[in-house]
Amino acid sequence: MNHLDGDRPQTSPDQAARVAAALEGNADEFSQLTEPHRRELRVHCYRILGSLTEAEDMVQETFLHAWRRLGTFQGRSSFRAWLYKIATNACLDALDKQRRRRRLPTQAYPAADPRSAIAPPPNEISWLEPFPDEWLIDQAAINPEARYSAYESVSLAFLAALQSLPPRQRAVLILADVLDWSAQEIARLLGVSPSAVASALHRARSSMAGAYHRRAPEDRTGPPTDPRTRELLNRYMRAWQAADVDGLVSILKEDAVLSMPPSPSWYRGRAAIRQLAATTIFADEGMFKGKAAGRWRLVLTSANGEPAFAVFERIEDGDYRPFGIQVVSADSGRLSEITCFIDASLPPRFGAG
Repeated sequence: MNHLDGDRPQTSPDQAARVAAALEGNADEFSQLTEPHRRELRVHCYRILGSLTEAEDMVQETFLHAWRRLGTFQGRSSFRAWLYKIATNACLDALDKQRRRRRLPTQAYPAADPRSAIAPPPNEISWLEPFPDEWLIDQAAINPEARYSAYESVSLAFLAALQSLPPRQRAVLILADVLDWSAQEIARLLGVSPSAVASALHRARSSMAGAYHRRAPEDRTGPPTDPRTRELLNRYMRAWQAADVDGLVSILKEDAVLSMPPSPSWYRGRAAIRQLAATTIFADEGMFKGKAAGRWRLVLTSANGEPAFAVFERIEDGDYRPFGIQVVSADSGRLSEITCFIDASLPPRFGAG
């Protein structure tokens, strides 16, 4: 068990000196205290909120709150645990105000007819956002006994199920089963009794068991490394860049799913995806008449513990502009799911200019 907030004081002499200097107004010393925890706090907030943008904002809010309230840090826990307490409660406060949960189109709407126009984004629903794998930390080294690994706990399937939980249950499950905190530690963080934590965790685990179906260990490997998967991804990338409908369909499972948030439209099955690709994605019409090949450029990356692509679309002057991020899932040598997050701000966040 990795205790982040045990009963004994955990503030080292060096950390205490930095806190004292920061209390005197030394911003550099405060930065030395906080910046080493930025990445893990960002992914922690992302798990709770389901939004990359909101997670980044929440970390900034956490650091601002810590700077303003530094005098309340008494050293009875580690500074890291104190930051987690601020961040978790800030996320819960934000969710109380928003009263919404983020989803994927497959959770909110029936499959679309590929013969119909792609539906515009709805106003009343917020979708999950992708998360760059390179922002993850080596969770196995920190929490080797955690129920969920770093990659699994940011997978889209896990997050979609997690978002169905009430906010406080969501936070308890993350703290217990992802970060490996004890019931006593979580109770101190949330200001409740250990029995209340145990009850919330039991309900959260029961709900997750019904909503989330874990993949086999061999299918939870994180970013692609084996030659077979690499070749599958290369074929996928070539199909997009060549506007090759047959090439795309040939590497899909029969019941493959393609979704495109923020549009609520999503499509199930090779036949539906074939028609969508032929009439929309790879359509040889409009400004792309005779030039459908080369409309798209894909750059391999990884997101949410899965292979991913930064997608760029060619514009009239021949240059390419950011279009979004695609997260793909492979199963038995074929692609089972493609989630196309259409958001031009995403590729730069994944290191693709």
